[in-house]
Amino acid sequence: MAQLADTMNQAVKAVSDKEAKYLTFALDQEEYGIGILKVKEIIGMMDVTTVPQTPSYVKGVINLRGKVIPVVDLRLRFGMDAIDYTDRTCIIVVEIDGETGMVPIGIVVDSVSEVLNIKGDDIEETPTFGAALDTDFILGMAKMEGGVKILLDIDKVLCSEEFEAATRVGDQGTGGVSQDAQTTIPPSGQAAAAQEATVQPEPAGM
Repeated sequence: MAQLADTMNQAVKAVSDKEAKYLTFALDQEEYGIGILKVKEIIGMMDVTTVPQTPSYVKGVINLRGKVIPVVDLRLRFGMDAIDYTDRTCIIVVEIDGETGMVPIGIVVDSVSEVLNIKGDDIEETPTFGAALDTDFILGMAKMEGGVKILLDIDKVLCSEEFEAATRVGDQGTGGVSQDAQTTIPPSGQAAAAQEATVQPEPAGM
């Protein structure tokens, strides 16, 4: 009986620990969320310089105020179909736990929605989909009006091998690649006008 009570208490604590503010965004008509403390900034789609011999979901690098940052297309990372970038496409710059500290990485999403304060009571554990499906990167399911938002552990979204590939691009930047080997992906539509506009997420303490 005591063991059962301990298990239940641990489950309740695990859910309450996930209570926080989340930046929500859309991918393929589904809503996702990332803890606001992991988000550094949000920018409009901008020119991305591709780097050879990287996974297809690693789009390349951007020059963000003099700092070279690798960019990952979250659609492709999740195995979704690629789409043309639009004026609603955004890059969310997040900070990932690396071996040498926090590493900034940009993730491309269809659009950014809003910052939500999600309570622990509204978060349920990730359902079991079978041993063949890895869902460790999902923190939980947030029950919201009209649907469910999938809360992501952004550190686990990129597993070790993939994380190393993305950070290697950032370390390499454009200096180690010849100009002939580089391809620039331009922003589409009105996103070009937004590339200099930075949207800062709501501070977590508010």
